[in-house]
Amino acid sequence: MMNMILRFIRTKIFRRQGVRSPFVLFVLLLFWSVVISWQLAEAIEPPPITTVDPVPETLQLGQELYLNNCATCHIAVPPAIFPTETWRDIIQDTDHYGIQIPPLVDPGRLVIWNYLRLFSRLQTPDTPLPYRIRDSNYFKALHPRVELPESLTLKTCIQCHPGSEQYNFRSLTPEWENGE
Repeated sequence: MMNMILRFIRTKIFRRQGVRSPFVLFVLLLFWSVVISWQLAEAIEPPPITTVDPVPETLQLGQELYLNNCATCHIAVPPAIFPTETWRDIIQDTDHYGIQIPPLVDPGRLVIWNYLRLFSRLQTPDTPLPYRIRDSNYFKALHPRVELPESLTLKTCIQCHPGSEQYNFRSLTPEWENGE
């Protein structure tokens, strides 16, 4: 099939009364160059940050701002890990786990808040508000067979979720991929 196409191109397109058409050759070379450049650009470009769950287009800016503000210093955790009330406190407080950070300002703070509010969960009554992952009941429920270390930090996530730095918590190391 490919030979037939090449033969057609050689006989019908490149030859005009026995003379090669420089214009058609130029157009084909230009097209070929664009395709190759586009493929190289995709191959060189770093993979986009993925998400745990699909995010509606109306909240994608909120997710992007969340990642730009949080994932530059540490692994950004999925909003569902903490209750909505915890996220509200975290994005308003400039004392971020013992480190002074610049406050988020509106309208960016509101855009991030809308994203976190929709993808987080409500706090169950009569339970303390968690501010550490190790204290999150939802996190523990997601990891029922995992023996969590006493000093659980965000860097601990990488041990089982190699894509966590790209906000991909669905990828697992081979030992956990098989459900062991």
